[in-house]
Amino acid sequence: MRDPRSIAVIGVTGYTGFELATLLLRHPGIAKPTFYVRDANGAHCLSQMFPQLRGWGEAPVRPLSLDAIAQGNAGTAILATPHEASAELAPKLLDAGLRVIDLSGAFRFSSAETFAAWYKLPTPHASRFSEAVYGLPELYADQIRAAKLIANPGCYATSVILALRPLQQAGLLATGHTVVCDCKSGASGAGKDPRRDLQFVELEGNFRAYNLFAHRHTPEILEHTGLPESQVVFTTHLLPIPRGILSSIYVTLVDVHTPQEIEALYRKFFAGHSLIRLHPPGTLPEVQHIVKTNFCDIGFALHADGKRLVVVSCLDNLGKGAAGQAVQNLNLTLGLEERMGLV
Repeated sequence: MRDPRSIAVIGVTGYTGFELATLLLRHPGIAKPTFYVRDANGAHCLSQMFPQLRGWGEAPVRPLSLDAIAQGNAGTAILATPHEASAELAPKLLDAGLRVIDLSGAFRFSSAETFAAWYKLPTPHASRFSEAVYGLPELYADQIRAAKLIANPGCYATSVILALRPLQQAGLLATGHTVVCDCKSGASGAGKDPRRDLQFVELEGNFRAYNLFAHRHTPEILEHTGLPESQVVFTTHLLPIPRGILSSIYVTLVDVHTPQEIEALYRKFFAGHSLIRLHPPGTLPEVQHIVKTNFCDIGFALHADGKRLVVVSCLDNLGKGAAGQAVQNLNLTLGLEERMGLV
């Protein structure tokens, strides 16, 4: 008999995997998870791999074995694995009767063609795309509760979609005007693999743009805002900080509005969603206020003409942008309070 509160975590050696481990080990609503890795280097407990976790309680580490997971009683698998690994593992875990929450981009799109075009990877998992629910709780909580396969959103995509969706859904965005999504992220968003451009001497005192018109989070933004690609410019920049995302989004409104009307729109849209923190008009979020949290902070500034609007969305790329959002999705599937283990 599978227990959905018994968690198998696959992949824990990256920044996101470690962040996920710290959240799950302190989570009061689940059993202590078991961590599966391809190479444990002889470790039997997570604290042997991460000494900072000593004293946190049992955190067993096992060699990755789908047979061992299938024969156990885990009802939920969380994948903190590369895209191609998730594409291989998730279908087998689903067939074994587990619910899967995947932090990679393998299942984020409605079509295999979109994945192949943006990720430049094969799609042996193509038949599973229709089963996946996009794991953005503020938009799709009801579908997430019942889902067997949850695709955790990208970090940049989360910050942009949460900022734009209320405006787009209300029909406030002027057609024919470009929506500029100007986004900046800390270095942990690039992953843990060693790269020259992520070395300290390359980052410190520097600030640069990257992947212009080619970032993999682009199709998520288009799909979940409903905006055409021709209307969106999505730019990404690397900040010389460890973690955090700040997105400044420039839009033109159809009609003249007051700051009070824009604030009321956002407050109505996110009513009941306590992990969204809305700032009063003219007060803007900062990275230092969201680091190591699962909050998304949203603020805005409206020009005196009432039509030019800048929305600023701020979150932790390892928290609300990855591991924290995965736990938020887990809570929904288990019928727990959405913030449990997060605040």
